[in-house]
Amino acid sequence: MKKVLILNWRCPKNPLSGGAEKVTLQHAKAWVKEGHEVIWLAGGYKNCKKQEIIDGVEIDHFADPVTIYFLAPFIYWFKYKCDFDLIVDEIHGPPFFTPLWAFKPKKLAFIHEVAHEIWDEMYSFPLNYIGKIVEKIYFYFYKKIPFLTVSPSTKDDLFRMGIAPENITVIPNGLFLNPVDYVFDKEKQLTLLFVSRLVKMKGIEVALRLFSRVLDYVPDARLWIVGNGNKKYVKKLKKYAEKLGINNQVVFHGYVNEPEKIVLMQKAYFLIHTSVKEGFGLTVLEANSQGTPAIVFNAHGLKDIVQDGINGYRITKGYTKEMCEKIIALYADLPNYEILAKSSVEYSKKFSWKKSTKESTELVNKLMGIMV
Repeated sequence: MKKVLILNWRCPKNPLSGGAEKVTLQHAKAWVKEGHEVIWLAGGYKNCKKQEIIDGVEIDHFADPVTIYFLAPFIYWFKYKCDFDLIVDEIHGPPFFTPLWAFKPKKLAFIHEVAHEIWDEMYSFPLNYIGKIVEKIYFYFYKKIPFLTVSPSTKDDLFRMGIAPENITVIPNGLFLNPVDYVFDKEKQLTLLFVSRLVKMKGIEVALRLFSRVLDYVPDARLWIVGNGNKKYVKKLKKYAEKLGINNQVVFHGYVNEPEKIVLMQKAYFLIHTSVKEGFGLTVLEANSQGTPAIVFNAHGLKDIVQDGINGYRITKGYTKEMCEKIIALYADLPNYEILAKSSVEYSKKFSWKKSTKESTELVNKLMGIMV
């Protein structure tokens, strides 16, 4: 049995956790099943347990998701006594800089997306430029570290950051939902669905502007928004919807549980994804599996999993007019829409967690010197 330490600013139960944590847990469970001991060190959150077990993975909470970056070396040295065979250093913005303080174990950098242009979306000058410069610098310390990522787009970004292609393993995410046997059972009126954490980089403001265009053609259309965000920002979004004159036809569902999300995905005509950048775009596959095609920006992560005419369509980033026209054209041609919807379900079946976790298990075993 080998010991694996996962370093992540958040754990799967953190209310602000996202797809990255959900994906990491799938891999970690597989490593436990392989016989390894897996400990996940993360920042804490309100009312969290100091330690708990999730699917065989030990979750240790310390401090919060920011200060954990500074505390991690000391926890590793003094609490864990440096006793690990592999450290999985997850990069969400900043990394944990394990090459500088964890000398004994093998290391694997796990990253979903390289921020780069996300800095421009989230911050104004000069913070955006500073962020991009700092990001370029910290990858220098990881030049000799193996990387695991989820899409060819991120592999390309890592190469531009100076990481050798032979050091990068791409393992696509699997599908969390069970694909349906497609039956046309949509809402009576055109309904669009947006599923994401409500932060600016996810393009929710763009989605609202897109929907205002759609209403020019289909006045009774609806937009369902699923996901939580900072209360102040969500309030700002609702005011923005009022300013656009679309608030009566936009529903902010907030957080919904899995059964509720599945129903919304089955009832909507299209998932729209207007993010500037994604690591993978899990919600695309989830919607596809429920018979709902995705209309997305041709952005990193999304362009890797959306194939035009197969499970949706890719539109040039920022071109809401063209995205609107594509939605209206498909909605007006229901026979072809149904063909696309059925094709979306079949496409989603290609993504398997059994296959993905088998590949990641082989990777970590190889790094720890276990013959595979």
